[in-house]
Amino acid sequence: MAHAAPAPGARTGGARTSGRGGPARTGPTPNVLDARTHRMLRIVVPVLLGLIYGYWAAANRRSGGPITGWNLLFGFLTALVFAVVLIALLTVAPRLRRELHAAAWAVFIGCSFGFLYSQTGDSIYRSVGNSIAVAVVTFIVFFYRFYTREDAAGHRVH
Repeated sequence: MAHAAPAPGARTGGARTSGRGGPARTGPTPNVLDARTHRMLRIVVPVLLGLIYGYWAAANRRSGGPITGWNLLFGFLTALVFAVVLIALLTVAPRLRRELHAAAWAVFIGCSFGFLYSQTGDSIYRSVGNSIAVAVVTFIVFFYRFYTREDAAGHRVH
């Protein structure tokens, strides 16, 4: 005998509990921050990540040597480029189909890793090989994530 699957949030007979004795939530997760804070964080977080990335690239480039003015300039320019590209990616990528969405993140992460690795002074072939490996793994993980949470047009499925 076949039974229909219950609809999300529908009551299935008994009282639903959250595991702590209280009623379970059936709606979306609560939004703790307001819209203004979300808008600010869409700029602040990429800038902070860019500063960390720029510091890391500058540290790799100087190989433990003294900090110079050129090294500081290199770090800040790297941070600026990273933050601008990350903000652009966060703006454009969600509008793409899931394949292109995953590919965009894979290219960004692969290039970011490859650039950091190239600053260490190792072989360019090793840098390219490692960044391609990182990009492929990133694409697989992100494609799986988007494939299980979006339809073919890129709309989130809840």
